[in-house]
Amino acid sequence: MKISTFSIILLCFFQSTRAILDPIDFLALQSIRRSLHDVPGSKFFSSWDFTDDPCNFAGVYCATDKVIALSLGESRAGSPGLTGKIDTAIGKLSSLVDLTVSPGRIYGHLPQSISQLKNLRFLGISRNFISGEIPAGLGQLRNVRTIDLSYNQLAGTIPPSIGKLPELKNLILRHNRLAGSVPSFASARNLNRLDLKHNTLTGSLAPDSLPSSLQYLTLSWNQLTGPVDRVLYRLNRLNYLDLSLNRFTGSIPAQLFSFPLTNLQLERNQLCGPVEPFNEVTIQTVDLSFNKFSGGISPLLATVQNLYLNNNAFTGEVPGSFVERLLAAHIQILYLQHNYLTGIVINPTAEIPLSSSLCLQYNCMVPPVQMTCPSKAGYQKIRPAKECNKYH
Repeated sequence: MKISTFSIILLCFFQSTRAILDPIDFLALQSIRRSLHDVPGSKFFSSWDFTDDPCNFAGVYCATDKVIALSLGESRAGSPGLTGKIDTAIGKLSSLVDLTVSPGRIYGHLPQSISQLKNLRFLGISRNFISGEIPAGLGQLRNVRTIDLSYNQLAGTIPPSIGKLPELKNLILRHNRLAGSVPSFASARNLNRLDLKHNTLTGSLAPDSLPSSLQYLTLSWNQLTGPVDRVLYRLNRLNYLDLSLNRFTGSIPAQLFSFPLTNLQLERNQLCGPVEPFNEVTIQTVDLSFNKFSGGISPLLATVQNLYLNNNAFTGEVPGSFVERLLAAHIQILYLQHNYLTGIVINPTAEIPLSSSLCLQYNCMVPPVQMTCPSKAGYQKIRPAKECNKYH
């Protein structure tokens, strides 16, 4: 992970006014060094000679006599990183604006003392082995804009205080072991990115729990339940939404398809009802598979490049607009298998472009000869009549 742009600007401004490092910061760096070590193959600490000016150390950036940015570990991709624990002395670096720890083998708890860094704007400690709970004191970092603690072993709940940080723009906690409910982020009115993917979060989302400022939201791979229509209705700035692999129920609002989304992933939930956009859908990828959606397939979805509607309860014929766009190679993936569809009008001599995939397996119809289905679609071509009779 690279140091933030804000810190680089500060470094350029203050580099000509550097003074002798503040003794408190000097001692804090010594404690941090004693608790961390290079993994074999890493040479990060080779420049950390305390007989020299610490502001010349790798990863240490100063303004006058204070450390304003600390980047622990090599920033290059694939570097072996550091091991050990983050010392509580980190909280003594009172002017720290940017704290970054590169991927490595750092373990132990996140020090409570980080909450003392009142000027901190960027906190990035991802892809290590940090365990324990997220300190509730992080909610005191009133200036922090980004918190990235992803790909660690953090457990416990997400402190509600984090959801009230006024300047927070990015919260990335994916791939941990966090449990409990999603706290309210209604007060975090600058929040653009919320990534809680791949934890064990439970409970439902209150209608006003997420701010309308969100542009990127992923809650996938959790155990969340309840309806989402009233939550999603307000998030009209979203350009990425992934709620897949949860247990969400109820319908989805038609307005959702008019948001400036590039990806809409709602697969593997228990969502139901019709799917009825207001206008032609310009989202590149829409995945509604493995739910309980029903009714006819809207022709307004024919403008989607990658469309997954498989494993639902859709009925009726496939609209002709899908056939036209498929044959023109405007649709790359059209998965409609495992529904209750009754027909598709396509010329038997028409050739589906090699760049396109159509699957209509296991519906209430004889599928076209030309199909490219995933192996998980099974080998049974047509749904048994007794199952089709339930919907027709």
